[in-house]
Amino acid sequence: MHKKKPQPNTYQRFHTNRVITISAGHALHDTYTTFLPPLLPAFIERYLLSKTEAGLLSVFLQVPSLFQPFIGLLADRVNLRYIVILGPAVSATAMSLLGVAPGYAMLALLLLTAGISSAGFHAVAPVMTGTLSGRSLGRGMGFWMLGGELGRTLGPIVVVSAVGILTLRGLPWLIIVGLAASVVFYFRLRDAPVRPVGIGPGLPWRPALRRMKPIMMPLSGVIAVRALMLSALITYLPTFLTEEGSGFWLAGASLSLYEAAGVAGALCGGWISDRLGRRVVLLVSMLTAPFVMLIFVVVEGWVRYLILPALGFTALSIAPVITALVQESFPENRALANGIYMSLSFGLRSVAVVVVGACGDFFGLSIAFVTSAGLMLLGIPLVFRLPSDKARRR
Repeated sequence: MHKKKPQPNTYQRFHTNRVITISAGHALHDTYTTFLPPLLPAFIERYLLSKTEAGLLSVFLQVPSLFQPFIGLLADRVNLRYIVILGPAVSATAMSLLGVAPGYAMLALLLLTAGISSAGFHAVAPVMTGTLSGRSLGRGMGFWMLGGELGRTLGPIVVVSAVGILTLRGLPWLIIVGLAASVVFYFRLRDAPVRPVGIGPGLPWRPALRRMKPIMMPLSGVIAVRALMLSALITYLPTFLTEEGSGFWLAGASLSLYEAAGVAGALCGGWISDRLGRRVVLLVSMLTAPFVMLIFVVVEGWVRYLILPALGFTALSIAPVITALVQESFPENRALANGIYMSLSFGLRSVAVVVVGACGDFFGLSIAFVTSAGLMLLGIPLVFRLPSDKARRR
């Protein structure tokens, strides 16, 4: 007998089990892709790199994100669920092999491979999560971002602990977990839809882009100023604390503390935005995060580790809000809109990493951190240019 075709209203409700499955896979995937920042001090020492050269390694990981709009455009027409299914295995393999890379060129090649896998995963998996979230899109994006923040929380601890136990050359043993995750994904998601059931085919790319312009233009500015601060923290936080006198393990674990608070921020931000509106949460975060960042730089010693949770909560709470805003604004072209957003996010973050690294080389990372916090405040007027929630729903 043929399987009964799912009706459109089947996907109006929140599919908790599958959303949690994707969130868990996101956590595992991003655990691997956050191996690089804690390893940078070791790579700087091993390969005698400048901070700019070390920051450029992040660009190899991020630059494939520029292809996410094309992946999204294809996903609006073809079910690309296997990109999601294979993502953890491919990324785990490439990132775990960093420990045995013989030189800078191989590091770059492995990071580029992981970046291609990550670009496909992040272009398709959030759209699948949104489809499985039904009308609770903010809640679903909160779970999605919770997985990412949890992965970025665990990643630094996992990699510094693995290096301590296995040494850098023992990192390839971690590939096994990524392979197992892809097997689980296959059995749980092999029949999952990527885009909403019952929605007609997506608009051609030119009219779709014209429709997206009023939202994407101001949003790109918000993403740009936010990317500077996020890049400063996510990429250079362990290096900054190492230069300030912290040990290798404590500096790496500090990134986990920051990301752990981001887990709560992501879940709360998405849930609150379903009730109070997307713009309200965006404004509150963009007002508070820069001031918390300035306090973090000014204080010294153990007080910094008390400030980190507040910094992670405020800085990372708006990620699910932006993702939900993008997807609900363009239901016919969710994957394309998500791909454009992710491409902007990853691409601008790649540029920001190099800019912050260069600023750190010339003026010191303290000045780079303070500057990135000040620039984030410039994005507040752009939030008011975004359509209100009622206008977007119309």
